[in-house]
Amino acid sequence: MTTKQEEYIGLATVYVAQGMLRAMVVRGALESAGIPVMLSYESVGPVLGITVDGIGSVEIKVPAEWEAEALDLLNATPRSGEVFSAPDPDIEA
Repeated sequence: MTTKQEEYIGLATVYVAQGMLRAMVVRGALESAGIPVMLSYESVGPVLGITVDGIGSVEIKVPAEWEAEALDLLNATPRSGEVFSAPDPDIEA
């Protein structure tokens, strides 16, 4: 039996989104920069559309060797007129 941590050896979580929509936006931004991405989530969130108490959270994972580049992209200040930004997930909107 393997644990969840053992399944993802070599991957680093760079962002945790509340809901699949935000996760897909972050995934698209990373992939458009050439960074491979994997999403990790419980199946009940997308099925029921719930984003409460961790249900519906989606972990955006990248290979460990891409972690620094992914974090730089996600933490970059958007240029004037730029559409994408990934706000800090710990700050309530």
